[in-house]
This record gives sequence, structure tokens and C-alpha cells, in this order.
Amino acid sequence: MSLENLRLIDVAKPAARRSLQARVVWGDRVVTIGGDAPVRVQSMTNTDTVDVIGTAIQVKELAIAGSELVRITVNTPEAAEAVPHVRDQLDRMGIDVPLVGDFHFNGHRLLTDYPACAQALSKYRINPGNVGKGDKKDRQFAQMIEAAMRYDKVVRIGVNWGSLDQELLAALMDENAASVDPWTAKQVMYQALISSALQSAQAARDLGMRPEQIILSCKVSGVQDLLSVYRGLAQRCDYPLHLGLTEAGMGTKGTVASATALSILLQEGIGDTIRVSLTPQPGEARTQEVVVALEILQALGLRTFVPSVTACPGCGRTTSTVFQDLAKQIDDYLRAQMPVWRKQFPGVENLKVAVMGCIVNGPGESKHADIGISLPGNGEAPAAPVFIDGEKALTLRGDRIAEEFQQLVQTYIERRFAPVASA
Repeated sequence: MSLENLRLIDVAKPAARRSLQARVVWGDRVVTIGGDAPVRVQSMTNTDTVDVIGTAIQVKELAIAGSELVRITVNTPEAAEAVPHVRDQLDRMGIDVPLVGDFHFNGHRLLTDYPACAQALSKYRINPGNVGKGDKKDRQFAQMIEAAMRYDKVVRIGVNWGSLDQELLAALMDENAASVDPWTAKQVMYQALISSALQSAQAARDLGMRPEQIILSCKVSGVQDLLSVYRGLAQRCDYPLHLGLTEAGMGTKGTVASATALSILLQEGIGDTIRVSLTPQPGEARTQEVVVALEILQALGLRTFVPSVTACPGCGRTTSTVFQDLAKQIDDYLRAQMPVWRKQFPGVENLKVAVMGCIVNGPGESKHADIGISLPGNGEAPAAPVFIDGEKALTLRGDRIAEEFQQLVQTYIERRFAPVASA
């Protein structure tokens, strides 16, 4: 078949879902969510908020890792009292990331009784299933919305199927049982999640809240369930949507499940902000959930955060672990340097680096990268050719290949991405 008869297949870009745009603000920092804004990354601390220093340090770590909003638990009067001090500590450290208050059960009292807490937060998370029961629910929900309006804060109405409004669910179950063509129990659950979010949003608007102050989420822990719920929710509203697979799990399981669910929805144009809810493994940094979220967005081509490193998986031609060690060293080096490089070298996140293990694909992949190295495989000459901008530039030999290649990367970045001095 001739080339003329071949049709190139263009990968479809995510559909443009029209949504309102919310503005989460702290000082001069404004994080826009929805509309034409990029998909934002969120995370949450697991410290006791009463521990002001410990909480501020973890917020700083999450922000430096790439979290654009950080949620903290506000569950007691002591935690509410601590929030302004956490904010002050962050401001002193030069960390302007907006803080989100996570409220359940007693949020109406805490936001009312501790106005400094309400002011120090940039956004409130309200769970309709945990606001109260009966007549109390409407009053307590109204108190939280009134606080948000008083201090001009954005609210995420976050429904979770682990704490779904049981009165609403029971009513829908009864209605479904009387239907001529009843849904399955799972379909009723989906409807209850969506209805809870939409009814709560409408209640907030009836109280006077501007629609652009509202963000919605309907979190579940199953991939297919999340897809069904968010597809239904996206069709029925134009609020910005926060995505997350709740209680995703640990390690590989949590990472794969979150990446699968979020990627499918994002590729369909659904989702304006995301969180990867990983259970940290023993000794694992809390920032791992941020790294996974960034990688999801970068893999989809929605955003670029760090230079990409292409590295081969290894095979029988590469029984040595040299290239594995080098690939990890380079990847760790790039991530460690990014907070500095991002300020000094605009656009450096678009850099492409290749670290390959043998002569089969090594030179070719290295040529496709901005800068790449092809390490010797079994039986190859003990030399590592380096390619820069598609051309072989030099060959590295000896015991300091990793350090020498890192220096070449640094020099390349300084040459290519250094800001042009104005005349």
C-alpha cells in the first residue's frame, strides 16, 4: 500500500465541556477552576490540624510537589482555632497555596464560632450526607453557605457514597419500587448521588450563592461506578467538577485504579480538578498522590509539569542494571531540580530526555529526544553515545557517566531555556 493511500489517525482531544469558572483566592494567588482553566491538582494532609507546624510543613511539601490546592481537616474547635495559625505559618514560608477546609457534622458551628478560620480558608468542602438530619439539615447547611457568602469563598459540595444522605436514598428506593420499569439498586444509588449534589447546589443558590462559587463532586470507590456517576452528572449541570476515586487503595492498586478512572473521564472532557486518594505505604511520602496526579495529566497531554524521561524496560540484551540506575538517577535529578528550574528557565518542563539500554532502540530514541544517552548492552563496546537535538554530540566512558550526563542536561537547559535578556 502506498503512502498516498494511508490515512493518518489523529488522536481525539478531550471534548470541550462547557462549565462555569470558580476562582479560589488567597492574597494575590488565584487558582481558577473550570471554564477554560487547566485541570487543577489537589491533595490533602493527613496530619492533625492542631499540630500547626507539622500541618504547615506537609502543606508546603504537597505544594512544592505540585498540588495547587491543599485540603486540611477541620473537625474540632481546636482544629478551627489552629487554621489561621497554619495559614500564617505558610505565609511566612512563602507558600501561597490556597487551603481548603474539610467539614463534616459540625462545620456549621465551626464556621460560625471561629470567623478567623472561615476567613483563612479559601474554599470549604461540604458533604451533604453529613450536614444533619431532618429540619437540622437545612438549617445547618444554610449556616455553612451563609459563611461562604459572607467571606466570598468557593464551596465544593462533595457527595460520597460512603456517607450518602440516607433519607434521600430511601425516598428514591421507594419511588423506584413503585415504578413500572424499576432500576437496579446500583442505578438508584447513582441517581441518589447525583440528586444529592444537584439539590444541594440548588439549595445554595436559593440562599443567594452565586453559581460560580459552586464546585461539585460525587465520589465512589469503583472505577465503573465513577464513570457512570460522572457521565450522568456532567450531562445535568454546568458546575466545575472535582474528580477522585475515593478510598482508591495502596500502591499499584490505588495508582492503577485512579489513573484508569480519571483518564477515561478526562479524555471525555469531564473534570476540572482532580485528587488521587492513595493510602500511603509505610515510609512513603504523602506527596506520592500528587506525583501520580501530575503524571496522569501529563500522560494525557493536558498539562506539562516536568521533563519527560523515556527509558526502556530492559531485556536479555541489558542484564546489567546500569541503565536502570542511570534512568532513576536522571529522573530523580530532574524532579529535584524542577522547583528551581521552573523559576529560572521558562518552558523547561517541555524538555524530553531519553535514557536507553542498548543499541537496538537506543540511538533512535535518543535522536527523537532533546537530549538522550544510549548505554551499552551485553556484548557492546563500553561506551555511551549522547545525542543532542537529534545529532550525536559525544561519547561518555568510565564510572561517572551518570554525573557527566546530568551536567550535560544542565548545560543544555541553561543554553536552550535561559530567558533572553532585553536590550
